[in-house]
Amino acid sequence: MNILTKKIWLVSIPIIIQNLIDSAVNSADVFMTGYLGQASLSALSLASQFSTIAFMFFIGINSAVTMMCAQYWGKGDTATIEKVEGIAYRASVSFALVLMFSCLLIPQHMMRIYTPDPELIALGSSYLRAVSVGFLFWGLSTVYLATLRSMERVTISTITESVSLLLNVVLNACFIFGLLGFPRLGIMGVGLATAISRFAGLLICVVVSLRSPDVHMSFNYVFRPAKLLTRDYFSMAVPAIGNEVGWAIGFSMYSVVFGYLGSDVVAANSLVSVIRNLSASFCWGIGAASGIIVGQFLGAGRIEEGRNAAKRMLRLATLTGAGGGLVIFLMTPFVMSLANISEQSMDYLNFMLKVNSVYIIGTAVNATLISGILRSGGDARWGFRCDMIGMWLYGVPLAFLSAFVLRLPVKVVYLLMCTDEFVKWPFVLRRFSSGKWARNITRETM
Repeated sequence: MNILTKKIWLVSIPIIIQNLIDSAVNSADVFMTGYLGQASLSALSLASQFSTIAFMFFIGINSAVTMMCAQYWGKGDTATIEKVEGIAYRASVSFALVLMFSCLLIPQHMMRIYTPDPELIALGSSYLRAVSVGFLFWGLSTVYLATLRSMERVTISTITESVSLLLNVVLNACFIFGLLGFPRLGIMGVGLATAISRFAGLLICVVVSLRSPDVHMSFNYVFRPAKLLTRDYFSMAVPAIGNEVGWAIGFSMYSVVFGYLGSDVVAANSLVSVIRNLSASFCWGIGAASGIIVGQFLGAGRIEEGRNAAKRMLRLATLTGAGGGLVIFLMTPFVMSLANISEQSMDYLNFMLKVNSVYIIGTAVNATLISGILRSGGDARWGFRCDMIGMWLYGVPLAFLSAFVLRLPVKVVYLLMCTDEFVKWPFVLRRFSSGKWARNITRETM
């Protein structure tokens, strides 16, 4: 095993494990919520769209952290890394506060975006109120963990998030089933468990920070960041945030379509999303690792080595995408045996899982190239344009046209939605082959 291969696996494996645990916990959440009935399962699926949007917003903020800190780590400049961290805290907390107060004050209006069903609105609103403060804890911890990952300290990040996520599933069981003397809170308990686990994750970050030999959870630069560095950060963060949030909102528009097609479709899709995310854990791990590894080479001025590493990561992403598709295909009978949904939902679930066994390959390649490799050289703007065109000029219009204008069968609508990743391939692969993305974005003095 050569040095590059060893480096790839040392960085990738902890991230993959973290993603697997994350997806496994989410799977447990969904299946446990299923015992509360199809209405609770559907309400959680719709309400959690806001968590998905928050997750994507934090990914965008932390993509800029990874882009910059990985290159400055490759350069050996830890002082600038702390400044980047401070800038990211300001952006992350600002967004988290807006979302937190929205969930507390207007949850019903937020739920009406996705469904007109009064029962689903009421259930989803109770979840949003309970989970609201967790967004603030989440916003703080993700910035620090992204900083650690960019410095190749992925094991610490994995342990921190894993403990938080495992606590989440235990608390979910307690609040849903009334275990260990806890009250039965239903779907509200799922939100409360998430908020508590996010707070636990933040506490772990504080402990790790206090024992860190170099980079800490520093708030010194939140209100007095370096001007040029701030400009560099937001020049990469804004396109990355726009990319991730725009994609998440676009993808949530698919949930709008499902919501108006009926609760049978929503219930099936909620289970499919969990299984797809579980299988995509390897793909996301490779994508995240590619941004860190390639960025370090570029920051050290080793451009050609960075491009060679990127080619290796792309091949690996393709293989993991195919492997993830095989996992989905093999898990289909098992998932259907556990699902507590209607017969019509079961039929949709079987079809959707089979479609996703192919769809995940498109996701794997695009995630590694757009969110990993291209961003490692600061090429976030190009990725933003590509994803927004693919989502908003192709995917979303096609979904609404097929569902509400042409009124095609549900299965045909879903199949058409799942072509959105593949239409981007020719453009993304051509950009990658051009090598224009491979740049050193560090400054000599800050």
